[in-house]
Amino acid sequence: MARFTRIEVALKMKETGIIPVFYHSDIELCKKVVKACYEGGIRVFEFTNRGDFATLVFSELNQWAIRECPELILGVGSVVDGPTAAMYIALGTNFIVSPMIDEDTARICNKRKISWSPGCGTVTEIGRAHELGCEVVKIFPGSSVGGPEFVAAVKGPMPYASIMPTGGVTPDEENLTQWFKAGVHCVGMGSQLFPKEVLKNGDFAVITETCRKCLAIVQKLQ
Repeated sequence: MARFTRIEVALKMKETGIIPVFYHSDIELCKKVVKACYEGGIRVFEFTNRGDFATLVFSELNQWAIRECPELILGVGSVVDGPTAAMYIALGTNFIVSPMIDEDTARICNKRKISWSPGCGTVTEIGRAHELGCEVVKIFPGSSVGGPEFVAAVKGPMPYASIMPTGGVTPDEENLTQWFKAGVHCVGMGSQLFPKEVLKNGDFAVITETCRKCLAIVQKLQ
């Protein structure tokens, strides 16, 4: 069962501003990455549903996070169908993120009052996501659908839309400024936060410091 309501998830996404997106088959590496982000101030984290046995990795990670990172809202991304969403809900996910709109996933999440963020690339899709009960819409891939300019354009006729771009977000002030001035609710960030060399060398302090710097930038922009 989710520990956080979907309203709490949406509010914390806004407050934190940055949602790390990460997957690895090595559970111990996942724990170290999550801990590094948590120590850097991150309070919402998206584990990506990739690879064989990803549900088993998430199960252990979530149980560990409840003990070691009690304020962390841990959720799952890259969920493309209802049955997969149901599996993760049974394992205690606090939110579900999808790369596209899937109505079966929407129904399952709404029945359990789980936050669901589908990937959208048009105003029509954003409107449909709202009809299906979505609070925070994912723009994916953010850079390909038009970047910050797309967000700003959408916010014109839909100022109430809460938008989270993933893809095309980088941990530097210029990029983050463009997205937040455009009106995003928060941003998702993956490989830019976790360079391969940093993971290979086990230099998790770099991840912690990058998170701290990014959050400080976002705090100035909000």
